[in-house]
Amino acid sequence: MFKVAERDSLDVRNPFDNKLIKSIRYDDRSKVLESISRVDDYNFKLSSWERYEILIRLCSLLESHRDELIQLISKESGKTLHDAKIELTRASQAFLLSAEEAKRINGEILPLDAVAGLEAGVAMVMREPIGIVAAITPFNYTLNLVAHKVGPALAANNPVILKPSESTPLTALRLQDLLYESGLPRELFQVVNGNPAEIVRILCADSRVKKISFTGSVEIGKRISQMAGMKHLCMELGGNDPMVILADANLDQALPAAIEGAYGNNGERCTSIKRFIIEEAVADEFIDRFVWETNQLCVGNQLDPTVNVGPLINRAAAVRVERRINAAIEAGAVLRCGGKRQGALLWPTVLDRVGNNNPIVTKETFGPVAPFIRVDSFDQAIDTVNDSLFGLQSGVFTNDLAKAKEAVHRIQAGAVMINRSPGFRAEHLPFGGVKDSGIGREGIKYAVDAMTQIKTVVM
Repeated sequence: MFKVAERDSLDVRNPFDNKLIKSIRYDDRSKVLESISRVDDYNFKLSSWERYEILIRLCSLLESHRDELIQLISKESGKTLHDAKIELTRASQAFLLSAEEAKRINGEILPLDAVAGLEAGVAMVMREPIGIVAAITPFNYTLNLVAHKVGPALAANNPVILKPSESTPLTALRLQDLLYESGLPRELFQVVNGNPAEIVRILCADSRVKKISFTGSVEIGKRISQMAGMKHLCMELGGNDPMVILADANLDQALPAAIEGAYGNNGERCTSIKRFIIEEAVADEFIDRFVWETNQLCVGNQLDPTVNVGPLINRAAAVRVERRINAAIEAGAVLRCGGKRQGALLWPTVLDRVGNNNPIVTKETFGPVAPFIRVDSFDQAIDTVNDSLFGLQSGVFTNDLAKAKEAVHRIQAGAVMINRSPGFRAEHLPFGGVKDSGIGREGIKYAVDAMTQIKTVVM
């Protein structure tokens, strides 16, 4: 997808046909340090009203540049125009919520007489900006995941260094232009592009950076946690999100949620359905219907509005998923449809009778693959969900209220969706996982809180 040329540029290519979209500057160590110094030297603090106004103007600019941004998101990431439209809408909502939260960063007054002998006086608890926030974002949501880090950071009056994916930096650079056009001082927001490992090391080592908000793989997230020392961290590290379909479920309701959850965004999202856990009593009927719906999907150029599934981020990513599919079949899984690859395109694939210890479900498989694990009971279904190193989100389809309540309490995950896909996310809700899925929470209000620090004042 990208390479570093002799002139130190980064070539960004369309994953469908590998055609060059644009070459951008490849920042070296000195440029990254210069960007950190630039935001660190900025002393003027914007009022909450000014931050609100800037973010509101940004929302207006996102709308006025809607068609341009949809095309750009789709071109560099490979997601369909339909999914790019959804992403732009969600990102705009995230910035709008951030604007509103800029005016809601409140402290509190605590009476001292709650403790004997301290009858006189009062204490104030204030929230202040945490300092420079380093935002490190992946390729699969080039605007919305940026919005979920940059919006709250700016709302809380923090300067931001953004390191987008080296595969998809163009949307982030366009956002930078729009933020400056909205009135944000350049010293409050800088985008850096270059060698990912080197930039991450610089950001982790520099004491001026106070918080790192990262979305990406478990492996890289753990490295950052080890290098970051005493910095504040938010780690969104993905998962292998399950959708449980019990025998009493409404299959007509579950089917469209399953199709969108497995194949939306080409399957390249941390909350896409990575495992279907289905009771044997309804497995044959549901999987037959799921296969039929899968075969109706159109695969091809993401810029064609009739296409439902576009290319993965690059050919290497598609090859990795293809190999995992073939290994699952060799281990006993039954291929019901798909399995075909052409360049970065991977046809939506349904695998039946997958074992719960198969790497296609124990690891995070980032692509349009639907593995079905059959179980005999509700208890076995919940045990299968929890038999995982991950715990991001989950979905349970059932018409039994008692089972729904029990599932909520027993499932080890950051969120449990009842009669919804595990991929459901709203910008104002807390978002994050347990176990290897990460630490901390996003969701605008919760992210703003985590990007401030508490100061106690006693008078």
